[in-house]
Amino acid sequence: MSTVNGVQVAVIGAGNMGGAMLARLCEAGWTVAVCDVDPRRQALAVACGAQDCSTPSDAAQLLLAEGVLLIAVIDAQQTRDVLTGPNGAMNAMHSGQTVMLCPTLSPIDVQAMGSMLAQHGLSCIDAPMSGGPLRARDGSMSLMVACEDGVFQRHVGLLNTLSQKIFRISERIGDGAKTKLVNNLLAAINLSGAAEALALADRLGLNLGTTLSVMAQSSGQSWIASDRLPRAFVGDLAPRAHVTLLEKDTRLAVEMAQSVGFDPAIGELARQAFAQASADGWANQDDAALFQWMKDHR
Repeated sequence: MSTVNGVQVAVIGAGNMGGAMLARLCEAGWTVAVCDVDPRRQALAVACGAQDCSTPSDAAQLLLAEGVLLIAVIDAQQTRDVLTGPNGAMNAMHSGQTVMLCPTLSPIDVQAMGSMLAQHGLSCIDAPMSGGPLRARDGSMSLMVACEDGVFQRHVGLLNTLSQKIFRISERIGDGAKTKLVNNLLAAINLSGAAEALALADRLGLNLGTTLSVMAQSSGQSWIASDRLPRAFVGDLAPRAHVTLLEKDTRLAVEMAQSVGFDPAIGELARQAFAQASADGWANQDDAALFQWMKDHR
């Protein structure tokens, strides 16, 4: 590996969302390093122009003095492994550099990671994302950003490259995570409700495409239903976002709500639907598979 010039961003996790963000950064002229445990994802990222790194520590070693380690893995345990595992990035990072947390995590985990990073002189950007890989690739996804104003200003160019829809949540690490879980709880409610309604339409013998068109232009409209359900109708369940992701996100959202004494009754029903669909064998399918599960279980 060459470290002559260094890189501006090290992306850890080049899956559906991380890979799309990486491709956008490379296309826009940013210097990027990449590390992913999946050789296929790694090869695709390198083909986009990213420097090939074997471990998070290797990628972090390439960062410039004010570089950003962008983490786009699945959950809190993977994020902790990236930061503090045997080949963790923090072993190679220096004061003045920044970690950008993009996974959907619990606010408690994000706050703990932010405190840990601060103790090592590292800045944190709490920046969960929403919108799917196509919108990540074209920059139209949402980024919910919580960080100190100075950190935000230092990295506003990177944030603007990644997203045309930046929501400046607050300066408190963890508020981005809270916002993302609130959003994803509603997305899960909308998707499970639409899947159930369309499963009923199917039982009634209605044309599903026509029914969805009515919903999309009437009071039943939701973005996630319009995005997901047409794929479900034709059996296209190749995962863009796995059922397990909304299973995780709804669980985290319900736990967050309960921690402040709020009873999310409708959200709990959505959580149960995704958990049961996952248990029934749909875990690794696209979350649009909830429609097929509804058809079988209603």
